[in-house]
Amino acid sequence: MQVIVLGISHKRAPLVLRECLAFPPTDLEASLEAMSRCVPEGAILSTCHRVELYAAAPDARQAETELKRFWSEQRNVPAWDFEPHVYRLTGQEAVAHLFGVACGLDSAVIGEPQILGQVRDALDHGLETGSAGRVLSNLFRQAITTGRRARTQTGINRNAASIGSAAVELAGRTVGDLCSTRVALLGAGKMGELVARNLLDKGAPEIAVVGRTPERVRQLALQCGGAVSLSQLEDGLLNCDIVISCTSAPHHVIQRSMMERVMRERAGRPLFLVDIAVPRDIEPSVGGIDNVHLYNIDDLESAVEANVKERKAEARKAAPIISEDVEKFQRWLYTQSVVPTIIALRERADAVREAELARTSSLLSRLPERDRQRIEALTMAIQKKLLHGPIALLREQAASGDGHATATALRDLFDLDVEEG
Repeated sequence: MQVIVLGISHKRAPLVLRECLAFPPTDLEASLEAMSRCVPEGAILSTCHRVELYAAAPDARQAETELKRFWSEQRNVPAWDFEPHVYRLTGQEAVAHLFGVACGLDSAVIGEPQILGQVRDALDHGLETGSAGRVLSNLFRQAITTGRRARTQTGINRNAASIGSAAVELAGRTVGDLCSTRVALLGAGKMGELVARNLLDKGAPEIAVVGRTPERVRQLALQCGGAVSLSQLEDGLLNCDIVISCTSAPHHVIQRSMMERVMRERAGRPLFLVDIAVPRDIEPSVGGIDNVHLYNIDDLESAVEANVKERKAEARKAAPIISEDVEKFQRWLYTQSVVPTIIALRERADAVREAELARTSSLLSRLPERDRQRIEALTMAIQKKLLHGPIALLREQAASGDGHATATALRDLFDLDVEEG
């Protein structure tokens, strides 16, 4: 089994393509179920800056073909439209890539903490739908461990900027002091909470929370201001100075026609919009309206440039951690190839042991139950000790990538009918 990843990110693909290929939360379950029919194991990591498809399969080339077809069909985008922007990694390169992603090294805002939770969410969704099997579940768990190690053993997490804090920083740069501005926050999920926390830290006095889930909106509004229903969004836009939008809606929440009406009512007062959702919440053409200043997720990097420079040096310190954990995972993956041989060997030994016990069943039946249990425990202990050496040697050699000869010898010696994993 090899690990394969196909992906696009902010480094190689424009936002318009990323949002077309992204998997909104509402589509994720059905997409993973479809993915499990294409590859033996699959997982999807879809965030603001990247969309990545992970697979574990014995044939990397075939898996890559299946993943491209799956991606094209699921998002209704012809493969030739996204192929020039896709990166493809297999084996240790794919493993090292995910570990680096979990550490925040591949983010637009280096070291940002949200990615670790997003990797965990990708694992949880894969386990819930059954698309992630033994290999990918172990891979993602190790990635989470590596991400935590990098954050505790290096300074990459020091003064860490997040997508939410970068959005607030950008908003502050555009209008100056946030202490005298009115802010509308679209979205009451995890990212909305993060943005709200940063707005409050920056002294924003009035935050109107807009969302589709009344209970979430109410809870967040209790912390930072008032609540506005989606049906009242247009009226809410009339009175604010800044809008930060981060919903998970699969369509535009703010359309050009709505904003044109709002700006006529505002009589020329400027409005600053920061859209950090993928797919975008605000129709891109809104930025062409007079006195509307629209920013998106790809504009955030410059807002935290000084913060990022400090952590780039710390990022280099994470490289040995990633290398060590990649090697650890690779050793584990190598051992999986000999698991069928180990299982077959144990089953053969157990069958022999039970057959011999059955031959003496008439004699054993005359013994007290306690003595019969002791004899059976004795045979199991002997079996375990005899098998320990060969199995330990097989695992050790497999972990170094050289277990084929030993596995073949054991299958021949014990006449084991098993296909090599």
